[in-house]
Amino acid sequence: MTEIRHIFFDIGGVLGSNGWDHEQRERAIKKFAINPEDFEWRHKEVVAEWEEGRITMDEYLDISVFHTKRDFTRNAFIEFMYSQSVPDEATISIARALSRQPGYTLMTLNNEALELNTYRIEKFGISQIFEAFLSSCFLGVRKPIRRFYSRGLGIAHAEPASSVFIDDRPQNILSASTLGINVVQFKSAAQLRSDLERLLNLEIPGA
Repeated sequence: MTEIRHIFFDIGGVLGSNGWDHEQRERAIKKFAINPEDFEWRHKEVVAEWEEGRITMDEYLDISVFHTKRDFTRNAFIEFMYSQSVPDEATISIARALSRQPGYTLMTLNNEALELNTYRIEKFGISQIFEAFLSSCFLGVRKPIRRFYSRGLGIAHAEPASSVFIDDRPQNILSASTLGINVVQFKSAAQLRSDLERLLNLEIPGA
C-alpha cells in the first residue's frame, strides 16, 4: 500500500457532536415550541444553500424560523444552535498526536455552514491541529458528492492512494472510497486509534 501522507477528518460525528443535524433541530423544536413539520420543510428547502455558502445564517433563519413573529429572539435561537456543539476530547487527542508526527498533513473535510464551522473550530480548539479546513461552505459542494472529495484532494495536492478519510457516515465513506481514498468509518475513539495504528503502521502516543 502507498504510504499515507494526508489524513482528512470529518468534524461533526467524529471530532465532536454534529452542528445542526436532526437531533439538534429536534431539541430546538422542543425548546422553542416550533411546529416541526413546518420547520423541517423550510429547513430542507434551504439547508443545501446554507451549507454550500450561498446564503448566510441570517437568511437561513429568515426562511426556516423567523418567517413569522416569534416569542423568542434571533439571538436566543442562535445561542442555542451554538450550544449544541460539544467536542469529543478523546478523538481530538488522537488528531493532536498525529499532527505532532512527522510526515503527515492533517485537514478536515466536512459539511458545515460558515458560521457554525467557524464557531466549532474555535470551540473544539482544533485550529492549531489542522493545516486547513476544507468545508462545504468553502468548496461549494457537499458530501457525499464525489466532486467534494476531488476538490478537497486538489486543494491539498493529495493523491487518493496516499490519503485516508475518517467519517462516521457510511454513504460518505463509500463515496470517498470509490475515488481510491483509504477510509475509516468512525465508531469510537478507541476503534479509530486501533484502525489508524494498523493503517499507518505506528503507535499513536497519548494526548
